[in-house]
Amino acid sequence: MQTVETLNEGLKRGYKLTIPAKDIATVVDRQIKATAPQMKMPGFRPGKVPANLVRKMHGPAIHQDALNSVVQDSVQSLLAEQKLRPATQPAVELDTGYEEGKDAELAVTLEVLPDVPAPQIDGLKLERLTVAAGDDEIAEQIGKIAAQSKRHEAAAEGHPAVEGDLVVMDYKGTVNGVAFDGGTGEGMSVELGSGRLIPGFEEQLEGVKVGESRELNVTFPKDYPAKELAGKDAVFAVTVTEVKVPAEGAIDDEFAKSLGLTGLDQLQELIKGQIEQELNGLTRTHMKRKLLDQLAEGHDFPVPPSMVEAEFAQIWQQLEHEATHEADVEAAKAELEKDRDDYRAIAERRVRLGLLLSEIGQANGVEVTQAEMQRLIAQAAQQYQPADRERFAQYVQQDAMAAAQLRAPLYEDKVVDFLFGKAEISDRAVTRAELEAAIESEDGFASGTHHHDHGDHDHGAHDHGDHDHGDHDHAGHDHDHDHAHQAPKPKAKKAAAKKAAEPADDAVKADPVAETAEVEAKPAKKPAAKKAAAPKAESEEAPAAEKPKAAKKAPAKKTEA
Repeated sequence: MQTVETLNEGLKRGYKLTIPAKDIATVVDRQIKATAPQMKMPGFRPGKVPANLVRKMHGPAIHQDALNSVVQDSVQSLLAEQKLRPATQPAVELDTGYEEGKDAELAVTLEVLPDVPAPQIDGLKLERLTVAAGDDEIAEQIGKIAAQSKRHEAAAEGHPAVEGDLVVMDYKGTVNGVAFDGGTGEGMSVELGSGRLIPGFEEQLEGVKVGESRELNVTFPKDYPAKELAGKDAVFAVTVTEVKVPAEGAIDDEFAKSLGLTGLDQLQELIKGQIEQELNGLTRTHMKRKLLDQLAEGHDFPVPPSMVEAEFAQIWQQLEHEATHEADVEAAKAELEKDRDDYRAIAERRVRLGLLLSEIGQANGVEVTQAEMQRLIAQAAQQYQPADRERFAQYVQQDAMAAAQLRAPLYEDKVVDFLFGKAEISDRAVTRAELEAAIESEDGFASGTHHHDHGDHDHGAHDHGDHDHGDHDHAGHDHDHDHAHQAPKPKAKKAAAKKAAEPADDAVKADPVAETAEVEAKPAKKPAAKKAAAPKAESEEAPAAEKPKAAKKAPAKKTEA
């Protein structure tokens, strides 16, 4: 193979490779000899088909496979000989004039990883802000549990229902005097003031007593999921069968036992442990940001533009997704555009920090063990149906990039823990409010490295409920799709940028690119080497016959109305 360098600018490299025709022919002959024993042809015993007939019948396909194989081997040889570390998969183009029997000329272009200067990790100083789980916060959390577990008891005879009471009723709804599917039911209960039912329904139940009948006049919202009811006026004839009032609930041992615990002391300890875990997470987030700030300030080196662009695209996609949940989507997107340069700077910072942490980890023997990797694969596989989990595991094991992405968050945590161990750390007790304010401050607005899930939620998996109108009771239900993950409101550039960068807890590219690259000679039609296909979760597009289903979740508890 002849190699000529055609480009060497910054981190960009280009090469022209010439592969002798005889090398390709050798691989073709080898593949024909390997294929012939498996061929079946009329007139020949199994495995006795002559090689010349195999070549005549399947020559073009075998040649294409052989060419792809030779191209991939040649690119791998180029990377090894030139000691190149590709930042992205090399682009390989086969000369358009190539014909079978001729030398193959390839144009190979790629971006390489930079030579990261020796990281300066001595003399790191960090402040650890600590918060104790206070008795008041523990009591507040237990109070919330008690409120969610509140009970109701039968009201005194003649008691008129008020907000907070539970009204149990039979009902029949009509539109223009005609009953509609799902509009009739018995024994439905609703807490007045809960906002569960469409506007005006609960309010008209105030003051009802047991045995009383009323006609309620309501209007279904214009965005009501059942299109045949949306915006329509309806009348509900209701008969109240029970009125219940909130029961006095003492927070004591009996209350804790109703939750399956031994007593109030155990409940308090559990809540204290949960609060401490949350506070420790906030402490780590703040300290990690300060660590990354110090690393970023002390290191500056060029980073591959393609990696920056990929990181920026991910940030931008996330922000645009969140902007769609704003009241004025176009205004939110326009506001984002003003901050585009800030987000691109964040992307560059993340890539640089990722490469830097990778260098620190490799230089100091930080690694993710095989056992840890297997646990990561097992955890990630839970999003798939049991039948697809093995295929997912096979895919990750065969695809170096997929494995690197899965391994990255844990690797980053281990590198950060290593650096915490090297740093001089001083402790300072603060309040929760002070700690949260420190995290929200502009000092840490861009401290992220590669935060791929932006808030730990999967945008393809928002479950807004199954609106099966043939099976739902339509007694005034207002199906309000509450989008919990709102887009940042960029009142100031840094405030908006912070949203996209926080925290830095996942996906530094420990292996920014696999040591080997999968390439294919264009316009070759078949991949050079077949790998296990990645199973697709339900949020991804896939042919109906092939799409593996994500693991089924427990069905949402159906409300009574």
